[in-house]
Amino acid sequence: MSPQERRRQLVGIGLRKFVEQPVQDLSLDEVAAEAGVSRGLLFHYFPSKTDFHRAVVEAAWRRVGRNVTPDEDAVGPAAVRQVVERFLRQVERRRETYVALVLGQAPIAPGFGVGGLREQLAALVVAAADLPDAALPAAHGWVAYLEDRALQWSALPEAAREEQRRALVEHCTRALTLLTDPAPAA
Repeated sequence: MSPQERRRQLVGIGLRKFVEQPVQDLSLDEVAAEAGVSRGLLFHYFPSKTDFHRAVVEAAWRRVGRNVTPDEDAVGPAAVRQVVERFLRQVERRRETYVALVLGQAPIAPGFGVGGLREQLAALVVAAADLPDAALPAAHGWVAYLEDRALQWSALPEAAREEQRRALVEHCTRALTLLTDPAPAA
């Protein structure tokens, strides 16, 4: 394998194991054994355990970001609606991974943890919805709200999820609009 392929393989194994345990508890020995390499070779690709954990968390963040990014031609409420729909699908398909990412993952370095993921998603929404940079704090709060609603919704039986999906998408889309609209002039 090329160095990039081996690194991807190791991170992929870490991502699969991340569902079963918090990232800080990932056993490098188990990851190396599953990859068929020595622990020493793993440290060739990741100089420390923290570097490996960081790579796994970053890969999980990238996956979420890719999966929820709206189409390039979508703007404003249409873009937000796509983000909400795709976020719900992401959480529905990979609920355990998402829960592990945001609830089971202790910060492993400055800038890592739930806040970093929410900042990434808030920036994506602000850009996609063509909102001013001043809307970023409100968008950050909205991402936390969307996340909570998605986790509650994804725990419902499938029939209930399908029944509520459209209303939840519209509700969350409108919530961002309400949070980011400037207050009317007095």
